[in-house]
This record gives sequence, C-alpha cells and structure tokens, in this order.
Amino acid sequence: MTKTIDFQVRRDNIAVTRTVSLTGQSEADLTDGEVLLHLDRFAFTANNITYAVAGDMMSYWNFFPAADGWGRIPVWGFGDVIASRHGSIEVGARYYGYFPMSTHLTIKPDRVTDQGFSDGCDHRKDLHAVYNQYTATTNDPIYTSASEDLQLLFRPLFTTAFLIDDFLDDNAYFGADQVIVSSASAKTAFGTARLLSARKSCQVIGLTSQANKDFVTGLGCYDKVGTYEDVETLDTGAAAAFVDIAGNGSVRARLHHHFKGNLKYSCTVGASHWNQGADTGDLPGAKPMLFFAPAQGQKRNQDWGPAVFQERFMAAWIDFTGFIADQISIDHDIGTAAIETLYQAMLAGNVAPDHAHIAGFDIES
Repeated sequence: MTKTIDFQVRRDNIAVTRTVSLTGQSEADLTDGEVLLHLDRFAFTANNITYAVAGDMMSYWNFFPAADGWGRIPVWGFGDVIASRHGSIEVGARYYGYFPMSTHLTIKPDRVTDQGFSDGCDHRKDLHAVYNQYTATTNDPIYTSASEDLQLLFRPLFTTAFLIDDFLDDNAYFGADQVIVSSASAKTAFGTARLLSARKSCQVIGLTSQANKDFVTGLGCYDKVGTYEDVETLDTGAAAAFVDIAGNGSVRARLHHHFKGNLKYSCTVGASHWNQGADTGDLPGAKPMLFFAPAQGQKRNQDWGPAVFQERFMAAWIDFTGFIADQISIDHDIGTAAIETLYQAMLAGNVAPDHAHIAGFDIES
C-alpha cells in the first residue's frame, strides 16, 4: 500500500494551501483497464499559477477534482507506472504528461499506441484532448534522460510560444510592425521572442520590471527592452500587436489607451501578474482576446499533418534548448515543505528569472 500526498489550494483564494496525506492505492484497488502512476518530478513555473487563476474559466480544476472548494493545480511531469491492470501498459514504463500536484494518479489508458495513450476517465472526456495525452519516454523524439529537466520546464511553455509565433505569422501579424510582449522574463515570453526575432518580420519589444531588465536584455532575443513605466514612451507611429503574458489589467489598459486604433491585435496568454490590476472594461484598439494554444495546434496539425508539425517543432525546440541551456540555473525543490515555499514564492512573483524549478515529493513510490 502506497502513501498518497496531495498539495491543494483554495479555489476562491489560491494563496491558501493544504497538504493532504492519505493511504494510497495498490494494484488490488484498480479496476480492469486502470493503471497507477507515481509522479516522480514536475516543473513549477508561473504557467502553473495561470492554471490556478484561470481554473474555473478554463476548466483546469476539472482535470483532477478535489472536494469542498479545494483544487489540485495541474503540472507537467514524469510519472512511472507502479501498478497496472491494463494489458498494454507495463509496470516500470515512464510517461510524460499532465498530473496533479500529488504523488500518485490513477488513470484509464485509452487509444494506446507505442507512443503513449490518452486518459479515458469519464470526467476528462469533455476536456481538451491535448491535456489528456501521456507520452512514452521510450518513443518520444524529444526525450533524453539527460534533458528531462529542460523538457519539464520548457516543453509545454515553448509549445505555447511556438504556436503564438505561428499564429501571428499565420495572420500576417494583423498588420502590425511591432510585437510587444509583457512579462518578458517569463519562459513563454522569451520563447516567443526567440521565434519572432528569427523571422525578422517585425520588431520585438519586451516589457518587464526594472529588477528583471538586465536579465531580459542579456537574453538578446528582444530588439528593445523597456520597463512597465515605459509604456507611454513606446512608438505609436508603428502599428502594434500585444502578447500579454503578465495578465496585468492596469498595464493592458495603459497600452491600449496609448496605442488606441494602432493596436491591431491584443491577446492574453498568461497571468504571471495575476494580482496586479483588474480589467477595465472596453478598451480602445483591438479587443483583447484569450489565446488558447491547443486551437492553433489543432489547426496546424490539420494544415500540415502531424509529421510536418512535429518536424517543424523539433527544429525550433533544438534551437531553443541550445539557446537557453546556459541562460538559467535549475533548482530542485524536493519535499512538501519545499514545494509550499516554492508555491508561495511563485505566487508572490519572488522567483529570480534566471532560476527555474523542478519539484518532487520526498516519499517512495
């Protein structure tokens, strides 16, 4: 019998957390077709705060339900099969995918191939398929054991960046000559900037805090770096598109009012500044839209076919990981106390941009 630990947050106040320890499952508790995964390691970034902030709006809480107003934040991690009652899933197999911040996850593999499977549990059938996929490390073209940390930290975020860049190019930048990216030190932001700058189709401008400006400038993937105090100094003579990773309603409103009708596109991707300023209603310029990466991914899989999509993503991924490997330090936060400390630091925005975090629970599977 395994011990199960759940890290949970209040859905109505995500600063409030608890750790729930339960007697876990064994193979005897599984029904036919189920497997039990032990979450080995997972990445925790500002993206996971976005999952919590948008938990109700985007149904993120529904992937791994909790009781009585509590929620389990999804994370991207590696899990090992420790018990199986599915004929095609072997104990010891390792999978990359979507997990709760918990030591264990019981799922019901569906559409099993050599590449992996999707979770066929009833409560996930109506949720977006991209989050239900589990990829076998043995047949994953991205996977190497030496690069697990980079895959955990950047694969989901860089996938989003890849699709933002492609979406803007697919729509001729909505007529914009400059793309402004907020929270420029965030991983999704500088992944997007790296891709945009390689196209040389528009100027790429990063907005960040004064404290992070040197780091962002040093990345070399932005044509210009400014602080949030510089919004009103941006050139309104060139049409602009805004990619909002910060989710700061006050900054968004200032930028819209500054550019007015010359802001041709505005999208919200993240919420790294989740507690700084509320939306201010109707704004001049393009109406702010929510960018949902899976929709563009589905479109491109249909346009290009899965093989071409994979080929283009792999080329971009190889370039990006070579670029970023020397730019950041990776910290390992192991144990429930360390996870709580990391969570509160990430929630408060007190994590240095040149440090990334891999977390894990300190119990045996």
